Amino acid sequence: MSAAATTALEMGLMTCEACGLLSQPAAGEHEGRCPRCDEHVHFRKPDSINRTWAFLIGAAICYVPANLLPVLKTTTAQGTDTDTILQGVVLLWSPTGWPLSILVLIASIMIPSAKILALAYLLIGVQRGAKTGQRQRVRMFRIVQFIGRWSMVDVFVDTFTAALVQLQPLMSIEPASGLFFFAAVVVLTMLAVESFDPRLIWDTSLEPAALPMEARHA
Repeated sequence: MSAAATTALEMGLMTCEACGLLSQPAAGEHEGRCPRCDEHVHFRKPDSINRTWAFLIGAAICYVPANLLPVLKTTTAQGTDTDTILQGVVLLWSPTGWPLSILVLIASIMIPSAKILALAYLLIGVQRGAKTGQRQRVRMFRIVQFIGRWSMVDVFVDTFTAALVQLQPLMSIEPASGLFFFAAVVVLTMLAVESFDPRLIWDTSLEPAALPMEARHA
């Protein structure tokens, strides 16, 4: 049976998030500057769990009005009509428009909710000190990071449509209040992902005494 691998944390090494250099702080210091790019480096992101929870709760709160309130307001000669995200998915569904309809459904409803649930699961696992399934949870975090870049698709589609369709006084399209809440969800989940330190997932297998003071309060 092979011995457990020694971690960088146990060796007192820190990774620079800007350039990726692995370095060691001065003796007795819990943080420092990267010798390559002079970026501030930490053993773990400061107050990572609390900041991630704050952004995540904010995103969950904004997610409700983002889906209940209209995201577009269409004005024609016949009157004014508003559409929520789900109504937009239904309206886009057609023999030729169904791919865009599915794309908006996935990017605007499924991905934000999946990101919120996945990050909450990761945070709870870290706080409860889960010692199993670390590889799977790290993969989950990487997937959340990857799919997060597509979360602005619906905002882009709505604003692009509003910019193109301006045939006043015959027809005009304007962003509605729900779009701003949805943009807030996207931004807050992105901040939550950036605030979360995936290295905390592996720290649950270490004894608290082996962690630097900064890592214990991440």
